[in-house]
Amino acid sequence: MFQYILFDLDGTLTDPKPGITGCVQYALHEMGIEEPDLDKLEVFIGPPLAESFMEFYGMERRLADRAVEKYRERFAVTGIYENELYPGMKEMLAALKEAGCHLAVASSKPEPFVKRILEHFEIARYFDVAVGSGLDGSLAQKEDVVREALRRLGEKAGMPDTVMVGDRRYDVTGARALGLRCIGVSFGYAQPGELEEAGAWRIADDVEELGRILLEEA
Repeated sequence: MFQYILFDLDGTLTDPKPGITGCVQYALHEMGIEEPDLDKLEVFIGPPLAESFMEFYGMERRLADRAVEKYRERFAVTGIYENELYPGMKEMLAALKEAGCHLAVASSKPEPFVKRILEHFEIARYFDVAVGSGLDGSLAQKEDVVREALRRLGEKAGMPDTVMVGDRRYDVTGARALGLRCIGVSFGYAQPGELEEAGAWRIADDVEELGRILLEEA
């Protein structure tokens, strides 16, 4: 029985594509790079931003950090609200809470933004803990975010009664590094086979199936 369930945010609880890709496009423009194809920027959904700017656009760390600053310049005002909750997600969270589960968010997005998004969609009340990365660069890796979420949940949180839910390999590997199982969601932004190759315990193809898996265990 899962007493504790940790959720990723982007691509798991919400579909953030318009906001994230628009803000990446804006940051690239400010760095002198034009990228008209927003679909190409889906790879930025999930992993830490600076690493993505370095990996996909060949930026050195200093320039990647500058690109992140430009990204946040737009995201904090506009991009944060270019987002939508997946259909049925609020009802699923309510059902899990009613079943007695302790819920947490463990996201690579900066924590102030995580909390604003949860409040905006009126789902903050379902979560005991909401953890994100630091604006100062702390908790940059998913493993660190998951560890901090477990710490805030308390000493009882941990395997085998805790599970992570996420849409990218970073969620799976971050959970597994701490001995946790991870349920992958294919309705997010993973590439074909990404979650399976990372070692996801189960795969849910939609919110309804995810709810069934979690409530069966709960």
